[in-house]
Amino acid sequence: MNETASKNILLIEDDLHLGFLLMEYLEGAGFQVKLCRDGESGLKQIKISAYDICILDLMLPKMDGFDLAKRIKLITPTTPFIFLTARSLKEDKLKGYSLGAEDFITKPFDEEELLCKLRVILRKKPLTEKPFSQPTQFNLGAYHFDYNRQELRIADKQYRLTEKENEVLRLLCLHQNKILKRTDAVEQIYGKKDYFLGRSFDVFISKIRKLLQQDANVYIETVFGVGFILRVE
Repeated sequence: MNETASKNILLIEDDLHLGFLLMEYLEGAGFQVKLCRDGESGLKQIKISAYDICILDLMLPKMDGFDLAKRIKLITPTTPFIFLTARSLKEDKLKGYSLGAEDFITKPFDEEELLCKLRVILRKKPLTEKPFSQPTQFNLGAYHFDYNRQELRIADKQYRLTEKENEVLRLLCLHQNKILKRTDAVEQIYGKKDYFLGRSFDVFISKIRKLLQQDANVYIETVFGVGFILRVE
C-alpha cells in the first residue's frame, strides 16, 4: 500500500510557478495537495480542513510564515509543518525550530530529498491518529452558532457576523464556561500581542454581548485583568 495515499498536504507558496510544480510532483507521489498563495488564505484552510502536514514559505503576502506557524500551532497543535524558503539566515532557522518546525528547507532544493523528509515526518505519527480538528457548530442556550457560515441564529432571527466577530465568538465557544485569556485570544486572532489590538478585541466582545442579549442564560462575563468567560447556564 502506498504510504502517502490519502495524506493531505497544505502547501502555502506565493510563487505560483514553483507552487504548481511542487503540487504536481507531490500529487504524482500519491499525496493530496491544497495550494494557497498567501498566509491569510492558508490560515482559512487550516480552520476548515484537516491536514497531515503543512509546507510554509517564509516570505508570504498578508501574513509571513512565522506568524502563520504560530497561529497554526494554536489551532491544530498536532499538525507538523516545515518551512520552505529562499532565506538561509541562522536566526531564521533558530526561530523556525523554536516555533516547532520539523525542518527548514532552503531553496533551491531537491524534490526527492523533500519527499523523503515528508515521509519521515509522517511516519512519526501513529497510523490511528487523526488530524486535530475543532467543532464548528455550537448550541448556546436558545442560540445556534455556525462558524463556517458566520451565522448566529435565535428563533427566526439570523445575524451575519463579520470575520473578526466570527473568530472571537468561536474562541469564546471553545472555552465555554472557562476563562479565555485576553492576551492569548488577541495573539490567536491577530497573530501578535499589542495593546491597541487588544482594544480592538474588546470592541468585538461588546458587539457579541449585544447579540447575545436575547437569552438571559447566555452572557459574557469579564474577569478583570485576565479575560472573559462565555457563560451558558
